[in-house]
Amino acid sequence: MVVKVLVVDDSGFFRRRVSEILSSDPNITVVGTATNGREAIDQALALKPDVITMDYEMPLMDGITSVRNIMQRCPTPVLMFSSLTHEGARVTLDALDAGAVDFLPKNFEDISRNPEKVKQLLCEKVHSISRSNRRGFGTASLTPPAGGSSSRPASAPSTPVPAARSQPSVSQPPVERHAAPSATPKRKAYKLVAIGTSTGGPVALQRVLTQLPANFPTPIVLIQHMPAAFTKAFAERLDKLCKINVKEAEDGDILRPGLAILAPGGKQMMIDGRGTIRILPGDERLNYKPCVDITFGSAAKSYNDKVLAVVLTGMGADGREGARLLKQGGSQIWAQDEASCVIYGMPMAIVKANLADAVYPLDDIGRHLVEACL
Repeated sequence: MVVKVLVVDDSGFFRRRVSEILSSDPNITVVGTATNGREAIDQALALKPDVITMDYEMPLMDGITSVRNIMQRCPTPVLMFSSLTHEGARVTLDALDAGAVDFLPKNFEDISRNPEKVKQLLCEKVHSISRSNRRGFGTASLTPPAGGSSSRPASAPSTPVPAARSQPSVSQPPVERHAAPSATPKRKAYKLVAIGTSTGGPVALQRVLTQLPANFPTPIVLIQHMPAAFTKAFAERLDKLCKINVKEAEDGDILRPGLAILAPGGKQMMIDGRGTIRILPGDERLNYKPCVDITFGSAAKSYNDKVLAVVLTGMGADGREGARLLKQGGSQIWAQDEASCVIYGMPMAIVKANLADAVYPLDDIGRHLVEACL
C-alpha cells in the first residue's frame, strides 16, 4: 500500500528536502505541502493523507495548535520534527500530548552528512506510524496542572479511578486477541515494577503513573525509547503530574517505594541485587538506547520471581527477551492490549511468545498495579 504524506514546514528548503527523501521510496507519495499550521489543517481535510510530517515553529499557527485541530477534525498520524534541546524536548512532549504519534530530530547537518541514514530512518517512521491505531493517540494530557504545581497531595490520595476507555471506531477491523485479559492481577510481595515502552509511550506512561497513590509500595523503573536530550524533561513533567516521585536515573540511585526512575536516553540502565541503579554507556551494537531487554534482564538476575514487568505500546520487539528471562525466574509479565496501543508491536511480541500473564487495556493497568502491589 502506498502511504500518502502531507509535508508541513515554513522552510522551503526543509519542505523540498523532506519531500525528496520521502518520494525516493516507491511506497510513499507526497500528496501536498503546507507552510503553516492553518494551511496544514486545510490540506489535511482536503487531501486526507495517511501521515503528516509537522514542524513546530511556523507563522499564523504553530505545529502543536495545528495538531490539536487536526486530531479533532480528521485524526491523522503526525510525525513531529524537533530540535535536540531541553526546549525542543518540552515542545515535543506538548506535541505528543496534542496527539502526535512520534518525532524525529530536525537536524540539517545530518541531512547533508548522512542522507542515506536519514532517508532510511524517515521512511521507516512514516511507514510505521501509517499503521498506528488512531484510537490510541491524542486522548490524554501531559500538561502540568494550572500554576505548574505538583498534583502530589500532602495526605494519602483517594483510590485511583481509571479514565474512560476510548470507544472503537466503526471503521476499525475487529481486534484480534492473542490472550484473554486477566480479571484479577496476582498479588505478591514484588520488589520491583519495570515498565518498558516506545512509540506512544510518553502518553501511555502518564496515564498509568498518574493512577498510582503516593504510598505506592513498590519501586518502579521506566524504560522509554527516547533521545538523551528528552528524558530529563520527560521525567520532570511526569514528576509534576504524578503523586509518586519521578526522576531521570543517575548512576548510584537507590530504588525506593514511591519513586519511579526513568532510564536516561542514549545510555543503558541496569539494577543490581542491592537495588542500586547502574548507568552504562549506550552500546553502539544495540538498536535501542535505553534498551528494555537490558534492564529487564538485569532485574531478572537481581530479583528472580519478585518483578512485575509491564510492556506498553511501541514498535518492534524490545522487551521480549528480557521478559523471557523474567518469566523463567518466575516473575509476572503484563502486556497492553491491542485496542489501546498506538503501535501494537512490543506488546504483541510478548503475547505471541506466550510470555504474558495478563493483557490489559491501558486505562486499567494503573488500577491493577495498585491491586497487585498494595
